Parts: sequence; structure tokens; C-alpha cells
Amino acid sequence: MNKLILGLPKGSLQETTFHLMAKAGFPVTSSARSYMPRTDDPELEIRLIRAQEISRYVELGMLDAGMTGYDWIVENGSDVEFVSELVYAKQGMRPVRWVVAVPEDSSIQGVADLAGKRIATEAVGLTNTYLQKHGVTADVEFSWGATEVKAPELVDAIVELTETGSSLRANNLRIVDTILESTTRLIANKDAWSGDQWKRAKIERLALLLEGALAAEKKVLVKLNAPEGRADVIAGILPSLQAPTVNQLNTEGWVAIESVVDESVIREIVMELKEAGATGIIELPLNKIIP
Repeated sequence: MNKLILGLPKGSLQETTFHLMAKAGFPVTSSARSYMPRTDDPELEIRLIRAQEISRYVELGMLDAGMTGYDWIVENGSDVEFVSELVYAKQGMRPVRWVVAVPEDSSIQGVADLAGKRIATEAVGLTNTYLQKHGVTADVEFSWGATEVKAPELVDAIVELTETGSSLRANNLRIVDTILESTTRLIANKDAWSGDQWKRAKIERLALLLEGALAAEKKVLVKLNAPEGRADVIAGILPSLQAPTVNQLNTEGWVAIESVVDESVIREIVMELKEAGATGIIELPLNKIIP
């Protein structure tokens, strides 16, 4: 049997990635210490690896494909095939940023002020590239963790990954500049993508399902009944991907209407729907929307 070896990120992205995989149709289970999670697809073997390392193993062919941040692909300089951009992070469906941050009372206001300063970061390559781009020389040191607490006692500035900025603010740090905005990417090994037809088809199918699962996030299927004479009015109230579906009910003079809607929209229009004559309004979660 053909097998595709897929790397998934261990750590901060793990829970969100497992949730997305399940919605895409690949439920993943893993024990606390296991680096080989299980899924019910016999053609898929999963390896749980730190996001920082996945792109290297994909490039080397130890993984056929993987999901990791664009930032770590750039940091590692990995030569891989970019298959799909998947916009999700630890706390929500949005990009994350690598930022330069300094203590609130620091005199550093911009990149030029970093000249001669000590900077701690896990992304040494990204930071050095950023400084070189601006013609600034500084002492960049690798941080093994807890980077936020190192300024100002140990370093003058840090370069850190942030999603909301809350951790930086909690440590009395302010953002000076953004180095890179990053999203999760599905990547593939060049040989697996170009030289193995079965693996490429499997990766493309996985990408389609993951994209469909992301498209369904925060959307719901709304179904309701309405008098036939009010169908056009109610359909006009309901947003939809294309147009609401209207079907005749067995009860004469009544129709069923359904539409895919942003979950946040329903709370704004539910009273308007009721007043227009809608009854039996139900809201159903979605797993995937395949365009």
C-alpha cells in the first residue's frame, strides 16, 4: 500500500492543527509522549515534530509533506514546494507576526536605534536578514525560551513571535517594528511532488480538504420555513455563498429556505427573519466548504 508521511507541528499549533485535520476528515489521536499520532486513513502516516524543524525534514525527503509556519521555512532556507496557505494560528484564524520589541521605557524607537545593541530571539536568521536589509549591525543571540523576560536585564531588545501582543504587553514591552508576517503552509518535498504521481494526488486532495475545513470555520448552515409569499423577502435578508436554496414543502403555501452564513451574522438578522415570517429557524455547524 502506498503511504504518505506527513509532518504536523508539535507544540503551540498542535491542538489547532488536530482540530483542522479532524474537520478535514482525518481525525488524529496521540498520547502525551507519542511522536507518531494515529489517524483512520491507512494511506497516511503522521509524525509529530517541532514546527521549527518540519521544513528541513520535508526538504530532505524524510517527510513527504508537512504543515508549518512560513516563518520557519524562511528561517531554515528550505527548498520545498508550497502547496497551500492555511491561515490559522494558536488562538484564531489569522496570521502571526515576528516583531522587534523593547521595554516600554527604552530609548529605542526604530531599527536604526538597534545598532550595537544586544537582541535575543529564536529566529536568528530572520533577525540578521532584517538588520542587514536596514544596514544595521547588532549582536543577535539565540534564545532558548522565555524571551520576553530577558529585556531589559539581559538584552536591549527581543524579536519574538506574537499573535495578539498580549504576552508582550504583560511583560511591559512595546513593539518597534514587524519583521515578518507568517501563516501556516502545507508544503511538500520536491521529489514527492514532481516525481510521484500518487503522492502528489494525495497531497492535493489533503490540501483541498484542509482549505474546505478552513472555509467552513465561523460559518453555519441556516435552515428555516416560510410562507411562500414571503420567500423573496426572506431570501433577500439571508446572505449566501451564491443564493439561498428554496424548496417547496409538502404543506401547500410553504417553502423551506437554507443558506450558508457567517455565524456572527445570524445574531444580527434573526429578529429580521422572524418579523419577515420565518419560522423553525435552525443553525447547523459545518465541517467543510469545497468550492
